[in-house]
Amino acid sequence: MKQLFYQLRYAIPLWFVQLLTNWLPENRITIRIRGALVAPFLGKCGKNLQLARHVTFLNSSGIKVGNNVYIATSCWIDGMGGLTIEDEVKISPFVVIATTSHCFKDDSVRFGGSRRRSVKIGKGTWVAAHVVITGAKIGSGAIVGANSVVTRDLPDNVFAAGTPAKVISPRVDKQPNIFSRFEQTD
Repeated sequence: MKQLFYQLRYAIPLWFVQLLTNWLPENRITIRIRGALVAPFLGKCGKNLQLARHVTFLNSSGIKVGNNVYIATSCWIDGMGGLTIEDEVKISPFVVIATTSHCFKDDSVRFGGSRRRSVKIGKGTWVAAHVVITGAKIGSGAIVGANSVVTRDLPDNVFAAGTPAKVISPRVDKQPNIFSRFEQTD
């Protein structure tokens, strides 16, 4: 009965919304529309979720998302072990967030089951493209470099990269020179 409730409340409506919206072009309007339509099918979701195409949610009822979060195209996000994405987080394309890991039984992974381990991504963090996060907490204001694998907790306000991800340096704030994609260079 519990499985049926989950399928009717979360999985099927989420799949249907994404089926209907994945053909839309990627622009500021459609990513906001897609986010607004998907938000009711997550465990808890703040305001202004922006969601690109082809994002896969597994066990969406275990996912908590803060305000002003952007999730780019083709991310795979597992909420089975509990996932919290705080306010103002940007998740780049092809990121994998896994809150479970497989176990072995009788020298085979097939019937070994899984272990849960929650993931938390702190406020204002940027997760670059092709990052894998599994069972770790990432502090607020951090940057995780492209192609990194995060398996251990990371503190606030750092730049971390590598496989496994390690703190490279404190985050360096640079002065922006572009505020809009419509600005032209001379």
